[in-house]
Amino acid sequence: MIARLLAAVALAALPAAALADTLIDNINGISVDRDGKVTHFSAMVIDDRGRIAQVIGQGERPPQGIDYRENGRGKTVIPGMIDAHLHIMALGLAQLTVDLSDTRSLAEAQAKIAAYAAANPERPWIVGRGWNQEQWGLGRFPTAAELDAAVPDRPVWLERVDGHAGWANSVAISVSGVTASTADPTSGRVERLPGGKQPAGVFVDTAMELVGKNVPPPRATDRDVALHKAQELLVQHGVTAVADMGTSIEDWMTFRRAGDEGRLRVRIMAYAGSVPDMVLIGGSGPTQWLYDDRLRLNGLKLYLDGALGSRGAMLKAPYADDPGNKGLPVINGTQLRNNMSRAAMEGYQVAIHAIGDAANAEALDAIEELADDYTGDRRWRIEHAQIVDPVDIPRFGQHGVIASMQPVHQTSDRLMAEARLGPDRLAGAYAWRSIHDAGAPLAFGSDAPVEVPDPFTGIAAAITREDAQGQPLGGWHAEQRVTREEALAAYTSGAAYAGFAEGRFGRLAAGERADFLVLDTDPLTADPSDLRTIRVLETWIGGEKVYDASPEERREADAPGR
Repeated sequence: MIARLLAAVALAALPAAALADTLIDNINGISVDRDGKVTHFSAMVIDDRGRIAQVIGQGERPPQGIDYRENGRGKTVIPGMIDAHLHIMALGLAQLTVDLSDTRSLAEAQAKIAAYAAANPERPWIVGRGWNQEQWGLGRFPTAAELDAAVPDRPVWLERVDGHAGWANSVAISVSGVTASTADPTSGRVERLPGGKQPAGVFVDTAMELVGKNVPPPRATDRDVALHKAQELLVQHGVTAVADMGTSIEDWMTFRRAGDEGRLRVRIMAYAGSVPDMVLIGGSGPTQWLYDDRLRLNGLKLYLDGALGSRGAMLKAPYADDPGNKGLPVINGTQLRNNMSRAAMEGYQVAIHAIGDAANAEALDAIEELADDYTGDRRWRIEHAQIVDPVDIPRFGQHGVIASMQPVHQTSDRLMAEARLGPDRLAGAYAWRSIHDAGAPLAFGSDAPVEVPDPFTGIAAAITREDAQGQPLGGWHAEQRVTREEALAAYTSGAAYAGFAEGRFGRLAAGERADFLVLDTDPLTADPSDLRTIRVLETWIGGEKVYDASPEERREADAPGR
């Protein structure tokens, strides 16, 4: 299988035909500024460098003498979507390992793990991700014994859907040397069997390293294939640029190999996962834009707390369903400020993972304290900002803190959030409207592979606060909805601004890269229930078509009623 995939990667590296000036006309063209102002146009000219040379307004005549013409047949054209927060290598590697994100019960997960192990007898470890005990209706974490029932003879290590907990079988626990006497590490927790200290099978946050450090790392060839698979998935969903959160030196070298060989299509704004990786990659500051604006190291990603699902998010008050537990700080306040200063003094942008209300308050405190020392255009980022105390929301606007949020998390987490917090602490939960109105720029993403990197599902969630089944009717805390224009901006021009890429890509305007999508439906006029079924017919990056829907998909898109 790896050999076949490597062959596909090699094909993707074949040199593209030289570009020439191209007219894209007969289109319903849409672009949106960060403030939500929409521009409509009927045609655009792309120059031989893959930039937009001219946008032709409705009623205006296109220029003559253009080398090539593409007839848009009246379809909607919008900017390429930018996923402002995902993990691109994890997304690709997830497609090469066991994926439990679609399982709806423990028994279904066990069957899928066993089938994968049987199909891959040569693998010394069975690894994967995506399990979610909340989705299974389990009401507790799974155990090592339940994983032994699927694979008893080889070590198994499976990360939770949010990446903040891992599930190991007994062999994996044994070879990792974890016993009843193993202490919980700082900012981590080993789940124990009732009535004793024996490891139960789940390891939360920093405790994951007790087992995870023993898993054989992916080879360079595995990484190359994973990047190829991730890019294929992204362009199919209309994602042309991403902010990669937690980039390692191994990830960066994978991106560089792809760029050197002409295989890097999606634009990557990288945020190093540690100060050592940041310095190793960037040296004395953010890198230059490489490969025609396809790669840049922007800054540093810091983890302040864990996730709500594994009860690692830092809360101001105990969890409603786990009294006495306020979550786990991954780093303390002093470490946070030291790392922020280390990055900021050399011009790196800082992105802080903060999910719980205590973590968001701490991140805002740190930004306020450092803003006087590190002036200028810093664009401090808080990633997720899922649970914010309403009294802290105005502080997002005081220093223009970018709220990098993932709308689909709200629809996925709704019931779990209600259980974790109780009904009286939800006013600042996934509070897109309030944070936007406080003056904070919004940048939307998926957190893939935690969620599917489908921006149109995200837009649907952002404007309705309903899930795919239309629940709850009228929207969960509907006062926090944003408009279609604001949601589209957060996935395009707003996400570009969040990554210091404005003027390069993110809008369909003269001088910017010709990254755009051809859709079967106008997202600004479609019924909200139809947003999730929008088809991407074509994806263009830098004036080159990198994805083309199949003839069957095009026929379905042209069918009556679409």
